[in-house]
Amino acid sequence: LVMVFYGSNGKSNPVSMENEVEHQAKNQITYDIHLPSDLGMLYKVRLGLQSLENSISQLSLRHFKMQNTSTLDTFSLTINKTLPFSFNGDRWIEFPVEWPLKEALSVVTYHLTVFSGNILSERNLVHMTACIYGTYGDTGDRSLLWSLQNVQQGEDNESFLVIVDAVELGELDKVILLISSKTDCKLDIKKLHLKEADKEHPIYVFEVNEALSIHANKPEIQREIPVSFVIREGDKVKNNIENNLHKEGSQARNLAEYTIKVYTGDKRGAGTDANVHIILFGNEDKSEVFQLSQSLEHQDPFERGKVDTFKIKTKKLGSLHSIEIGHDGKGFASGWFLDKVEITDASRNSVYCFNCNR
Repeated sequence: LVMVFYGSNGKSNPVSMENEVEHQAKNQITYDIHLPSDLGMLYKVRLGLQSLENSISQLSLRHFKMQNTSTLDTFSLTINKTLPFSFNGDRWIEFPVEWPLKEALSVVTYHLTVFSGNILSERNLVHMTACIYGTYGDTGDRSLLWSLQNVQQGEDNESFLVIVDAVELGELDKVILLISSKTDCKLDIKKLHLKEADKEHPIYVFEVNEALSIHANKPEIQREIPVSFVIREGDKVKNNIENNLHKEGSQARNLAEYTIKVYTGDKRGAGTDANVHIILFGNEDKSEVFQLSQSLEHQDPFERGKVDTFKIKTKKLGSLHSIEIGHDGKGFASGWFLDKVEITDASRNSVYCFNCNR
């Protein structure tokens, strides 16, 4: 067993679970860990198997508890998982450290799609891992070629999907690929697509376009791939709106102005520095995605106990019945307590109130 700790001052090297103190009870083992440096306030821990040798059987983990012997800060978590995961061969579990009165990061599932020119022919010869980096750290090395039963064949490439569970990374930054082989081979990697499993956007695109040759003199290749570009939902919507306006110049007459008042709750940690967006839904149509960035009252919007007003123009939506509002999670402790949203439609002389209170 190996653990990696992430804190506000950085992360630890992998810590091997070798310093066993005692068997306190059946199926319960306590370890004493000494970190070489102060990591600051911990925000996540990775726990897993250092290697997957044939001699290792599955390990069932039920509960995890850790305590700082100086401050007596204690963190406890029920796991109830077995390593390695049978469904994807992953040998790591990540979980956030939850501090009182401070919003913790959440665990998310990432979908990593690898596009290659020859993965089917080379899959039995190579071992491939990826480490994904973002605002809140990294995933560590995760195995990619555990199973290729889901390879999709396109006109000019093959692609396969890898599922990675990790504590949210925030804005993604880069991927480090590590490819190794015990025999000579060449792996043609086109690009990588990366997104959260339960969201269509954003999609982070990492262009590679390289044939990586592995041979006796170079049995291992590592590539650091920065994000090439990001496909966001607003980009497509914006283009569609512009095209429609170009085709139908008369549509400008059908625009309506909406005044949006956003109430941030008066609670500790209620404010956020993340980028907030909104979509309006009416009985006639729905709006495009609007970024709420230019508050009429405050240069720094969405602060605790404040009200921010925004004005937007969009096509006439009819009577509003719902909204979608959210943020991109940017910035540390980006959690936001939203009290309510009030929207005024001057063209209909109507005011709509959407309570959130969470």
